[in-house]
Amino acid sequence: MHLRRKESHIMKTKSNQKILLALSLIALLFLNACRDKIYEKVTYTANVPVYMEFDTFRQAVLKSDAQEMVNPGKIYFKDNVIFINEVHEGIHLINNSNPASPEFIAFIEIPGNVDIAIKGNILYADSYIDLVALDISDPFNPVEIDRLADAFPNVLPPFNINYPVYGLDFKKGVVVGWETKEITEMIERGSYYRGDMAHFDGIAAPNLGSSEISISQGNTGTGGSMARFTLTNNHLYAVHNENLKVFNITATPGIFKENEIFLERLVETIFPYDNKLFLGTTTGMLVYGLSNPALPNFISVFEHISSCDPVVVEGNLAYVTLRSGTMCGGFTNQLDVVDISSIENPFLVKTYPMFNPHGLGIDNGTLFICDGDAGLKVYSTEDPMTIHQNQLAHFNDIKTFDVIPLNGLLVLIGADGLYQYDYTDLENLILLSHMPVTRP
Repeated sequence: MHLRRKESHIMKTKSNQKILLALSLIALLFLNACRDKIYEKVTYTANVPVYMEFDTFRQAVLKSDAQEMVNPGKIYFKDNVIFINEVHEGIHLINNSNPASPEFIAFIEIPGNVDIAIKGNILYADSYIDLVALDISDPFNPVEIDRLADAFPNVLPPFNINYPVYGLDFKKGVVVGWETKEITEMIERGSYYRGDMAHFDGIAAPNLGSSEISISQGNTGTGGSMARFTLTNNHLYAVHNENLKVFNITATPGIFKENEIFLERLVETIFPYDNKLFLGTTTGMLVYGLSNPALPNFISVFEHISSCDPVVVEGNLAYVTLRSGTMCGGFTNQLDVVDISSIENPFLVKTYPMFNPHGLGIDNGTLFICDGDAGLKVYSTEDPMTIHQNQLAHFNDIKTFDVIPLNGLLVLIGADGLYQYDYTDLENLILLSHMPVTRP
C-alpha cells in the first residue's frame, strides 16, 4: 500500500508540472500577442508587372506590313522563306528565293514569341503562356487556326534581377513587361520588405542564341541547335525550364498536350537526329529515344560542368559548345566533341578552347561555329582530333548568334542582322547579302 501511494503521488506531481508548463506557455503567447508591434516605413526599387488582359492577349496575333529588324532572335528556314523572330514581338517573313537579294514580305505580331516550328503550311509558335498555330498557306495573310491556352504556364518576360518583383498576380492577365518603380511599404521591424518570388526562363532571354541547324524531316522546315521547339511525325516537342513537353499535333485545330517529362535539370536546346532527341542542358547533354513518339524514353547523358550547351549531331559524333556569361552559370568557353557510336555510353573525344561560342551547325563534315564577338569560324571535322588545325575560314567582324547551313547556303543571324554566304567552295566563302538591324 505504501508503494502505491508513493507512485500515485509522483504521477500527480508530474501531471501538475505539465499543467503548469502548459499554462506558462499560454500566458507567454498571450503576453506576446498583446505586446504592440513596431512598424517602420521602407522604400525600395522593384519590378512591377505590366499586364495584358487575357481576352486582349488572345486576339493579339495579327499580320502587319513588313518591318525592319531591331532585336532579332531565332531563325527558321522553309520553302525559300526565312522566318526571323523579333524577340517577344513576332516573326519577320523574308522572301529568300534569291539569297543575293532577300526582301521583307510581312511581319506577324505574336506577343511574347521566342520559338517557332513549321510543318506543312502550319506554323507553331509560343506566345508567352500559350501555344498558337497559324495557317501560312498565304504568307501575306497568316490566319490563327488553333491555340492551346496555358501550354507554358506562368511564363514571364525578363526583368531586372537586381530588384525584387512586387505585385505579381497571374489572375490579372498575362505579364507582358515590367516597370521599375519605387515601392513604399509599412513593415514590421526586423522583417524583410515584401517581394514576390518570381522566375523567368533566363536561357530564353534575348541574345543568348537563336535557332540552329536541325534535320529537315518530311515537310517540316529547318531550325537549329539553339531551338527549343522541334517537330517529328505528328508531335511537337518543346523544352521549357526543367521539362520536356510533348504536344500532339495530328489534328490542327485540336492540339493537346500528350505528356510532360521532368528532366531534373535546366534545358536550353533541343536537336532531333536519327529518331532521337538531343537536349542541351546546363549540366549535360541528354539523349531521349522516340520509339514511342508520345512518350520519349531516357537513353543516356553526357555530363559537363555548368554552362549553356547547344548541340548538333552528324554520324557518330555530337558537337557541343559551352559558354560563359549567361544565366546557365559556368566560366567555360569550349567545343566538346562527343562520341555517340554507343548511344547508351557517350564519351568525350576532344575539347577545344573557344572565345564565347553560341549556335553551331554542321553539314557533311563542315562545322560552323558562332563564336560570339570572335565571329564565325568554319572547320573541317574530317579528323575530330585535329579540328583546331583545320580551320577553313574565320569572319571576325561579325557578332554571331546562330547559323543554318543548307546545301551550300549559310544563313547567319548576328547582332548586326542577317548574313548569307555561299559555301559551295569551302576555300572561298562568298558573302551574298546582308540585311542590317535598325538601331532604335
